[in-house]
Amino acid sequence: METSIVTVQNMVNQQDADKVLQAIEDVWGISKAEIKLSKKQAIFTYDERMASQQDFEQAIKEIGFDINH
Repeated sequence: METSIVTVQNMVNQQDADKVLQAIEDVWGISKAEIKLSKKQAIFTYDERMASQQDFEQAIKEIGFDINH
């Protein structure tokens, strides 16, 4: 299992956080996910044999949010 933390640029309220969480949970291989809205962070654990961090970042971008690297 791999754990990643990404900063989601334009996530400003609980609705945004819920959308990001849902997008992450929809990626195959996800084990655990949480959002820290105050830090604009998405933290997720996944099976690296089934998905990569790029898959999760792409899922977040596809719903209209930016990732800070």
